Amino acid sequence: MSREMLQLAEALASEKNVEAEVVFQALEFALSTAAKKKADREHMDVRVEIDRDTGEYRTFRRWLIVADEDYTYPDVEKTIEEIQEEIPGTTIQIGEYYEEQLENEGFGRQAAQTAKQIILQRIRDAEREQILSEFLANREDIIMGTVKRVERHGTIIEIGRLDALLPRDQMIPRENFRNGDRVRALFLRVDEIGNTGRKQVILSRTSGDFLTKLYEQEVPEIADGLLEIREVARDPGQRAKVAVKANDQRIDPQGTCIGVRGSRVNAVSNELSGERIDVVLWSPETAQFVINALSPAEVTRILIDEDKHSVDVIVAEDQLALAIGRGGQNVRLASDLTGWQLNIMTVAEADERNAAEDAVIRNLFIEHLNVDEETANVLVQEGFATLEEVAYVPVSELLEIDGFDEDTVEALRNRARDAVLTLAIASEEKLEDVSEDMRNLEGVDSDMLRDLAQAGITNRDDLAELSVDELIEITGVTEEEAKQVILAAREHWFTENN
Repeated sequence: MSREMLQLAEALASEKNVEAEVVFQALEFALSTAAKKKADREHMDVRVEIDRDTGEYRTFRRWLIVADEDYTYPDVEKTIEEIQEEIPGTTIQIGEYYEEQLENEGFGRQAAQTAKQIILQRIRDAEREQILSEFLANREDIIMGTVKRVERHGTIIEIGRLDALLPRDQMIPRENFRNGDRVRALFLRVDEIGNTGRKQVILSRTSGDFLTKLYEQEVPEIADGLLEIREVARDPGQRAKVAVKANDQRIDPQGTCIGVRGSRVNAVSNELSGERIDVVLWSPETAQFVINALSPAEVTRILIDEDKHSVDVIVAEDQLALAIGRGGQNVRLASDLTGWQLNIMTVAEADERNAAEDAVIRNLFIEHLNVDEETANVLVQEGFATLEEVAYVPVSELLEIDGFDEDTVEALRNRARDAVLTLAIASEEKLEDVSEDMRNLEGVDSDMLRDLAQAGITNRDDLAELSVDELIEITGVTEEEAKQVILAAREHWFTENN
């Protein structure tokens, strides 16, 4: 039998052009499988060891030595206490294996066939691994391949000897391929297929990086470092915005990327199924970048809120539809491009909102500073928005206001300080009414609790019934923060229902 084992290993190694060690490992696996089947114990751990020189082999059943509290699988584990009882004085430790030799299982025709199948599979796996390694070592970012077949979950692209996957969610909408079509796509990543250990190259045609790499191929100035693409926002197959920056003042970045009669931008657009591309100037200044990003709409003025990371964009009435775009596409892409939340409004809407905000501040001053409407209007026009500003702004700034003398300023500051203190005390008293379960909600801090208490929201159910917009209006938090707090407040509803 030993001679037959060596002859079989040599024959298979020669036939399949693989190392003899691969054959021996497959034979060992086949023999261990046969031993488990004979014992009718598929889950036990069997090891077969073939002597590479003589062909003799031995079969062992083994157990992993574990601590008593970790003992779970009796077919493949023994506790340290068990092994010490069975073999007094043993030096085996937790984490090592204890083995018992079994009677060898005969290597029949079925075992030989199993070994051959294993060898073939391992050869195929090795070939795939080698092809993948060669591809990754020599690949470029933009891949050109041929459609091999179209499946439900995506399109298989043949790249030399390698099959890559272009998933449905990485395909441009309404884009259809047929077998034999030539396709360009971006190398995205390498995924593992289930638990098989096999790997799959994943491609993309919707990534912003794909558009960037296409532009790099069309515009030599990018490769030369004379200009660069700083940001990209895409609605794949429909519209994209590209922010470009020149590193050489002699270059017009927009004109360079558009090309003579649009030749360069059209070449990229055609590769993306006619996707319309807006090339805009990148700017380190938020205001200017937002204005550029909203092109072709003309912006009248903007207001930046650093705390909310949002920008109010005011446009003329005839520019509103252009700024927003069809289905909100233009403002959405501009927001993605700049990284800021953009709120589009007309001049009339902005004036109306400002008038409403000014009225609230004016009434605040009239009520708490005991001044007439004219004085309150002066403070509003000078940019004062809170009682704290009036109370603690340097005296010199208040004295610069026409009609304000030292006595007037001193009186206003004293009244403002008294009002701030009174409101703070009232706020703390209202805070006492807030329920404990609302205080302990994740994402709710002391400032938010005060704002909610001031608005009469003192328990978890009241908070849970608020909409996201209402919570933002009351507390001034971001949309994401508001969503998280409301979800946390509503969580007990679903828990109780279950």
